[in-house]
Amino acid sequence: MESIAHTADYEFLYAQIAARIEKQIKQNLLKPGDKLPSVRMLSQEQGISMSTAYKSYVELENLGLIEARTKSGYYVKYLPARFTSVPETKPPLKKVKQASVAEMIAMVYRNMSEDSVLQLSRSSPPLSLIPLAKLSKSMMESIRNSPSGNITYENPQGNIALRKQVAKNAFNWGGYITEDDVITTQGCLEALIFCLRALTKPGDTIAIESPTYFGIFNVMLSLDLKVLEIPVNPDTGLDLEYLERAMNEVPVKVCLFVTNFSNPIGVCMSDERKQQLVRLLAEKQVPLIEDDIYGEIYFGKSRPRTCKSYDKDGWVILCSSVSKSIAPGYRVGWCIPGRFKEQVLNIKMMHSIASATPTQAAIGHFFETGRYDLHMRHLRKALYTQCLRYTQAIATHFPAGTKISRPQGGYALWVELDKKVNAFELYQLAIEQNISIAPGQIFSVDGRFANFIRISFGLAFDEMVEESFKVLGKLVNGLIF
Repeated sequence: MESIAHTADYEFLYAQIAARIEKQIKQNLLKPGDKLPSVRMLSQEQGISMSTAYKSYVELENLGLIEARTKSGYYVKYLPARFTSVPETKPPLKKVKQASVAEMIAMVYRNMSEDSVLQLSRSSPPLSLIPLAKLSKSMMESIRNSPSGNITYENPQGNIALRKQVAKNAFNWGGYITEDDVITTQGCLEALIFCLRALTKPGDTIAIESPTYFGIFNVMLSLDLKVLEIPVNPDTGLDLEYLERAMNEVPVKVCLFVTNFSNPIGVCMSDERKQQLVRLLAEKQVPLIEDDIYGEIYFGKSRPRTCKSYDKDGWVILCSSVSKSIAPGYRVGWCIPGRFKEQVLNIKMMHSIASATPTQAAIGHFFETGRYDLHMRHLRKALYTQCLRYTQAIATHFPAGTKISRPQGGYALWVELDKKVNAFELYQLAIEQNISIAPGQIFSVDGRFANFIRISFGLAFDEMVEESFKVLGKLVNGLIF
């Protein structure tokens, strides 16, 4: 990346101002996520015209050092100098086989509940970013407005007020549905399980992403399903060409993909590739279970569309929840099953009859009052800033050559370390220091991501988090040298 100080325009005043700001950024005096003075304030502070101040910021934008956020101002971006490459894609093994990393997954889960451990492995909002007072207010108001006080069984399909709000918000991702199209569940994972139980039988093969969220492997084992892993490209998402070839050789019963901000890579498939995926599966009449739990956690200007928005024949089932956006403990989720509505509803009625009434009603009220939209604007801004700060910390404290993903949303950074590093060994060393990370082996059934780790940036970046990256960097160095 060329420095302003080496451009021919450096003789101009705007370039001199830009060069001084550039130097502060590179010296880490201005850190990723820091807000810069407004154009008007920069003009007043430096005694320059508004036009010159604006051109200074444009120059820094062109170099990728700062960014403009709509109605918010200019902010420092992360420095890419030490990690110009994203993590590599690893091709899956040819054989389809069951997961063999259950013990590692169980250990990670156990440590996620330890209060004394710094949770860099948990992809969910921390208490500081949850609107506790407004949620409590919605809970009380929904109870007060209910003739039964929300103590009776809920409609098997789900709370009508919540389903109406889910249908209304579908407009944001390009959907046109009614409340009758929605079935509520106890979180997104239950929605996925109901859909898989409705569409598969033991021994069937399910296509999933690689790497993918490790929690799904236990589900596959419990349902006695085989797994076909499809590589994910860090820039374009799911490898559709690989999927099509694989489906010509392996009888895939169902696909289960995260098309918006896949966990752990954080990539968002383009609209064109989403349409291509929907067409491919519709032609083969293979259902797609679309896990859209991170769809609302976007860092761009608008909410990305879903595969469901391109679904003309009901082959796409969309699943989501508020676990990553509002309240993990409320366990409120839903699915939009399309042509499979009756099968999924029957599974729900056999499994749980109905979902919890108070939490569904509270979330429905939270949506209805506009509190959700206000909260999400704050959450997205906070997570994006934390993503930049975490990225900068890894670049500063980890060995040169470390590769890191560039998520467009979600909660996670996917980090590729030197091939000498065993991620699970690093995990065990980090736990001894009361730091929890997610080792790459647990994101694939065959443990192929042995030198990768997932770092979640849900926690606010502070001195403790900064110190944890110094510790992790030293541990990584110790495993290399």
